[in-house]
Amino acid sequence: MRRTVWAVLMLLCCATGVEAQADVAEEAYFQAVADFFDVSAAEIGILRERGLPDDELAVVLFVARRAGVSVEALAALRRAGQDWSVLLQRYGVGADALHVPIPDDGDAGRLAGAYERYRSTTPGGWSSLALANDDIVTLVNVRLLSETLGLAPAEVLRRAGPEGPFSSRFRAFMR
Repeated sequence: MRRTVWAVLMLLCCATGVEAQADVAEEAYFQAVADFFDVSAAEIGILRERGLPDDELAVVLFVARRAGVSVEALAALRRAGQDWSVLLQRYGVGADALHVPIPDDGDAGRLAGAYERYRSTTPGGWSSLALANDDIVTLVNVRLLSETLGLAPAEVLRRAGPEGPFSSRFRAFMR
């Protein structure tokens, strides 16, 4: 899995022009998603065509796998306007499944609010924590990039910055 991602990253280094590098970085992100969830690039392409935000592709695959439900059905519910928090509750995927460890004194960046709730709750109560859509999307993407690139979750958060989609900021992870 890492070999494929690194091959795409090497293309990124060789690409000339900011626009070409951005395109290669996004393709590297989509390849990382495909590799992480062991799905084909074609399946990622189909999900992209269905109109979900790029960063939510990983969430659809993560939740569908955890809940044992159809990726297509879950994507349709999300496109219809269902909040991720409602979908997670509906399919029994708690915030405990989303948690990625960062040091207690570490900067949680865009997840500061979520980690404040995690830290103020015993781990046994994490499953019932309410998380915002953005927190859910960020947690899944931090897990994906941390495990795919071999970076600590806190490092992924630092490199991701305070906002912006992971798919278009993937280049920041290659520094």
